[in-house]
Amino acid sequence: MSTVASLTLAREADQQRLHDQLRDFSRRRLRPVVAMEAPLAPAEEARLRALEEHFLQAELAAVQATVATAPTTAGAFLDWFEALREQGPGQFDPLFDWLAEQAELPALRWFLSQELAGEAGFDDLAALTQLGMPPAAKLEIARNYWDEMGRGRQSKMHGLLLQRVATHLRLPHVPTVWESLALANGMAGMALNRHYAFHAVGALGAVELTAPDRVERVHAAMRRLDLPRRVGHYHLLHASLDRVHWRDWRDGVIAPLIEIYPQTMPRIAAGALVRLRAGARCFARYRQQLEL
Repeated sequence: MSTVASLTLAREADQQRLHDQLRDFSRRRLRPVVAMEAPLAPAEEARLRALEEHFLQAELAAVQATVATAPTTAGAFLDWFEALREQGPGQFDPLFDWLAEQAELPALRWFLSQELAGEAGFDDLAALTQLGMPPAAKLEIARNYWDEMGRGRQSKMHGLLLQRVATHLRLPHVPTVWESLALANGMAGMALNRHYAFHAVGALGAVELTAPDRVERVHAAMRRLDLPRRVGHYHLLHASLDRVHWRDWRDGVIAPLIEIYPQTMPRIAAGALVRLRAGARCFARYRQQLEL
């Protein structure tokens, strides 16, 4: 084995180990404890927090050059943010046209298994992000959260609709690639740590802005493969609803926040770019894994 290949494998193992640890750390902080268990020892919690902080700082450092190009006036900033739909990292990745037009069911099932593993739960992330926010932003995040909750109907809750995809397709229990875990860890880390609250606003906004085009192509793959309509309901819903959610997030969350706190524009921009860069990294790995 060449030196380059050995280094690549070592890096892969290090990344997998890191993100397995951070995934478990996020789960401990997000899930209610049913059977009482001992809390993490202070030294272990400090170690994991340091790992998470180092990871988030590295992700932010990777986008700083682009953040520096973002405008610093409200209207121009909102236009810059919206342009990420066309120009941001990972946009219109060829993976999604391939899924829509050529992928067979085993490839689609593998892709969806990775996507679900990287799903950090938009509802929980929104609930965490709204803590302490000014009234206008808090109300808009609450409206978004209510949609995620199926507007009070359990059968319509978005998280359960997504889990229905896994159930109906009997998604395989395959190893989750570290890139997918890193996406979820980045989103959870920004939402769980209040010094990244405005980064989380940008990251969630980037999801609403860019998701519709991707989920539309995934739904096209489901139609082409003649899957039951109920399997594609989540993706069909988000192909249209997230376009509305983006407009509301722009006007009801980002706009009022940067009016009150204009100094947060670089943080909102950075959070969006971190999320999009993490997505681009996933798509590249999926293409490699699927041998495109």
